[in-house]
Amino acid sequence: MANVNDRRAFLKATAATALFSALPLQAQTTWPSRSVRFVVPFAPGGTSEIVARIVAAELTKQLGQTVYVENKPGGAGVVAMQEVAKSAPDGHTIILGHVGTLAVNPYMLANQPYDVNKDFIPVTLLAKVPNLFVIHPDVPAKNFKEFVDYVKKNPGKANYGSAGNASAGHLAMEYLKLVTGMDMQHVAYKGTGPQLADLLAGRTQAASAGLPALSAHIKSGKLRPIAVGTQSRIPTLPDVPTVAEMGYKDFEASQWYGILAPAGTPAAIVKRLQEESLKALKSTSVTERFATDSAVGGGGPSTEFAAFISREQKTWSDIVKRAKISAD
Repeated sequence: MANVNDRRAFLKATAATALFSALPLQAQTTWPSRSVRFVVPFAPGGTSEIVARIVAAELTKQLGQTVYVENKPGGAGVVAMQEVAKSAPDGHTIILGHVGTLAVNPYMLANQPYDVNKDFIPVTLLAKVPNLFVIHPDVPAKNFKEFVDYVKKNPGKANYGSAGNASAGHLAMEYLKLVTGMDMQHVAYKGTGPQLADLLAGRTQAASAGLPALSAHIKSGKLRPIAVGTQSRIPTLPDVPTVAEMGYKDFEASQWYGILAPAGTPAAIVKRLQEESLKALKSTSVTERFATDSAVGGGGPSTEFAAFISREQKTWSDIVKRAKISAD
């Protein structure tokens, strides 16, 4: 009788193992079985949402299921990251990660309710977008050098807005303050939309943001671009100098965005999502929009994105410490 029971137990265990082993293949053939929620940890109106929505639109066409963007701002991205970390790891909830949530928050925030390196799987880098430094036309400065001189002659009087603590604009401006020695006050908003509203109204004097969010205002003359954060000038604004060429040789501050999934998501789903994202990034609608915004598309494998995040964490952990960037 014992042998019969042992045999039954063995067969059950074998069957369970076989079923478990087949899950990744099954996941690959059935995913997505319903709509995919693509969470953006910031308010509408910023570069993050623009990147997410244009990629989501292409993924919807390719996958035969709706990939919809859900903006979930709050806590420098922590609210959204925490929710997605706890979501079912089945590929139907993903999140847009960026420099703030992945490379800065771990060093700026003392008690995050998750570990960005353990509770998420990097899927693929979507895009690198140039950071632009802009000022309101009423500021008595026509270029980067004049702006730095103006702020230094009026320490603590000028202010700049950002989409929130740990947003790409916040980080870029603090980095710029660090290397130039400018003393400016930071005004944190809940998203790029309200930030730009106050900048356009002249209630703040300066900002840094991605080109997609600023382009129309620059063309209309409502904002004055004074520098870009990339190492080379960008094709869409060839007359705007880089910070590096203005005497700050190693300065570089770009925005970047990628897809992450909750830890435990089957490797087959991660691979499929990466491959579909690469296909989306090569589509005409995405390449044309990226060219307009001087954005550089990604699409590489999970391991490549993970290595990129690791390098960014090393860079920004040092900047956070030196610039004394805090969530306050």
